[in-house]
Amino acid sequence: MTPRWIDAVLSSRITEVAARILLTFPFWGSGLAKLLDFSGGMAEMSHFGLEPAWFFNTLTVIVQLGGSALIIANRWTWLGAGALGVFTFLTIPIVHNFWSLDGERAVVAFHTATEHVGMIGALVLVSVLALRPRRTATHERELDYAIGTGA
Repeated sequence: MTPRWIDAVLSSRITEVAARILLTFPFWGSGLAKLLDFSGGMAEMSHFGLEPAWFFNTLTVIVQLGGSALIIANRWTWLGAGALGVFTFLTIPIVHNFWSLDGERAVVAFHTATEHVGMIGALVLVSVLALRPRRTATHERELDYAIGTGA
């Protein structure tokens, strides 16, 4: 049985929003960097053979910021998570293609690719959880009372 205070923390809307922000941080952080330093983002796209670089940088910014916003807002979460999941999957053969590298570069790319697979799983999970009905307001008030934050 879960202790009531842990249930209260995990049932909190604040915890949920914070988790969504943390989950999407790699995406919105990268999207903001590519937006604020557009020429740097274009250089990154060119480095990986994605031309025209302005198009791929723009598309990346839209996917990363738009997908993150949908997840954080918990609106059309499946769409935001799906876009970010496909994006993340595509980075493996384009950027983290460990099978074509040697030595330390291959090891680093392999570990990054496996982390990306884990992130895809987390994006699927956030979509699954978004479909579940929220606990009732009465239950939330009981939990708030249990941890001393309720009236």
